[in-house]
Amino acid sequence: MTYESDLLRLLEERGYIHQVTDPGALDQLAAKQVVPGYIGFDATAPSLHVGSLVQIMMLRRLQQAGHKPIVVMGGGTTKIGDPSGKDESRQMLTPELIDENIASIRKVFEKLLTFGDGPTDAVMVNNDEWLSALGYVELLRDVGPHFTINRMMTFDSVKLRLDREQPLTFIEFNYMILQAYDFVELARRYDCRLQMGGSDQWGNIVNGMELGRRMEGRDLFGLTTPLLTTADGAKMGKTAAGAVWLNEEQLPAYDFWQYWRNSDDRDVGRFLRLFTDLPLDEIAQLEALEGAAINDAKIVLANEVTALVRGHDAAKAAEATAQETFAGGGAGEDLPTISVSASGMRLGQVLTEIGFTTSNKEAKRKIAEGAVKINDEVILDPGFVVIAHADETLKLSLGKKKHGLVTR
Repeated sequence: MTYESDLLRLLEERGYIHQVTDPGALDQLAAKQVVPGYIGFDATAPSLHVGSLVQIMMLRRLQQAGHKPIVVMGGGTTKIGDPSGKDESRQMLTPELIDENIASIRKVFEKLLTFGDGPTDAVMVNNDEWLSALGYVELLRDVGPHFTINRMMTFDSVKLRLDREQPLTFIEFNYMILQAYDFVELARRYDCRLQMGGSDQWGNIVNGMELGRRMEGRDLFGLTTPLLTTADGAKMGKTAAGAVWLNEEQLPAYDFWQYWRNSDDRDVGRFLRLFTDLPLDEIAQLEALEGAAINDAKIVLANEVTALVRGHDAAKAAEATAQETFAGGGAGEDLPTISVSASGMRLGQVLTEIGFTTSNKEAKRKIAEGAVKINDEVILDPGFVVIAHADETLKLSLGKKKHGLVTR
């Protein structure tokens, strides 16, 4: 359909929209007034990873279109754990660790959103404020009647566990109730009208809308993004070396930059629309590049995303390191680094500990394939011991894209 509001036009043009509840009514509302909208993030680690970046960018688009982003940190729901997409229960975190994680995660949001007291300024709230204040009997009496076990059993987050005969605890079973109640409380406090999220959250979002209508008589809306995977079907934000974290403390800027530089050719245009602020006509020109020229578009992608998430200086330093490593044959100081003792370390162990391989078995296979180099010299001996003398730095390479440093 053709949208009148800047918000839905922007989201559609950039490829964020998968499902919308009553798109016509939401479009009319967004065309005539500021719409506060929220996305929730649990604080299970000190950083979110790239898989959450599309949600953060949705809040950025909301603000760019003249509306109010509400970042809901799940200080309360993190104590329970979202069962969506999980085969087993999450480890319980202490309240102190959850607070530390929230403080760390906030640093990324502050780079991508403008916070303040204005009508379109972003706010960050912690759902522990209201969830921990709810009495259990009060929750059962006021919220419980609006949910049926029959309906809750149809949710994918529940069916997945039960179909695989994995245990689903009673506390996790209640997660969807608390998430729905978040929408009600945000509607009361901030006149929040819109909840956004990934396509796997559709059922939970609809739950919240229905609860708001029944408890408050409010017309609320939901919008989800498509399931985000790379062109080869991999889950966004996961690599063989682990999660691609947004915070600098969890992942160096060069590794973050390199993740985007290594994007599949088929993903470049889509990623530029989702994760950068570049104009659409410029993106169209970049994604039309063919052959080796598409690498120029990947460098633009890496620079733009790194500048947004880590800052312009980090993006420039990462690109300079890449140029020195790939073009000049050098070893930029921003590369991942591992230290070995005076007696050295077996090459396979070095590859695994620096994160280039997931196991020593994989490392041995890569060595046998001739994919591993030290100071640009191929090493074929699986028993090779890497020794770095005092004040010496060795360049370690796996294939053409993974480079690191070995020091004493």
